[in-house]
Amino acid sequence: MQISTERKPAWLRAKIPGGEPYLHLAGLVKTHQLHTVCASAQCPNLGECWNRGIATIMILGSICTRSCGFCAIHTGRPTELDFGEPARVADAVRIMGLRHVVITSVARDELADGGSEIWARTIRAVRHVNPATSIEVLIPDFKGHWADLYRVLDARPDILNHNVETVPSLHKTVRPQARYERSVELLRRSKERGFTTKTSIMLGIGEREEELLRVFRDLVAIKVDILTLGQYLRPSREHLPVDRWVRPEEFARLREIALTMGFGVCESGPLVRSSYHADEQSAQYTRHPQQNAA
Repeated sequence: MQISTERKPAWLRAKIPGGEPYLHLAGLVKTHQLHTVCASAQCPNLGECWNRGIATIMILGSICTRSCGFCAIHTGRPTELDFGEPARVADAVRIMGLRHVVITSVARDELADGGSEIWARTIRAVRHVNPATSIEVLIPDFKGHWADLYRVLDARPDILNHNVETVPSLHKTVRPQARYERSVELLRRSKERGFTTKTSIMLGIGEREEELLRVFRDLVAIKVDILTLGQYLRPSREHLPVDRWVRPEEFARLREIALTMGFGVCESGPLVRSSYHADEQSAQYTRHPQQNAA
């Protein structure tokens, strides 16, 4: 893999977080003892999203059992389960007045159910306290234990999000404890049950365009609705290097290709992340929900 020695180009410079709405939301996160992937994964859009009153809440702790080569979330032995977390998340969503919430989690491979019971309880708690809020879940693959996936789906989120992250040839390097085929199968099973499905791919980590387009075709074949494309940014020197900086015009071109191929929505740009503008994407699908036919 070629290591990019360039400094970040101008189009990757994000604003320093600040402002009253940002400080208000940061206070809520601290008060309710919540983890957010925005902070844990060093998202470059943290300032923009928090100033819009949008955050991606991370459940099941802040320590992940997996060691993905791209991810800034800490790897180690997780602490015990927090059964009070679903109620706190639901209350925080109420206080923030969110119309759309994205919930994600670390991987908890040491648990018999992969954490799926806490996932289901959290979705139901948020729905009970905030019946008008649409719920998007960004879930791990549960090691292919489909009963755990169905436990989450039975709680009836509005959008099922699971990231394939990269092309098959890079999975052993980028996601050593995951499998591309397993991620595709998770999305296929979720769509089969009638849910709106979503996934994300990082660019600039070593993929070739012909590989990327093959992934597009795989995802269109299982009728994935929403695709997001963004630039991989190296969290630290211990993580995988950036292979190249993908220019904004290339992101725009790939977006047009994706839409032509059949995706309903494609968010594509250097700073785009899986949850970027998730509220706007959700509005296109929850206005006339398809996913609750299951």
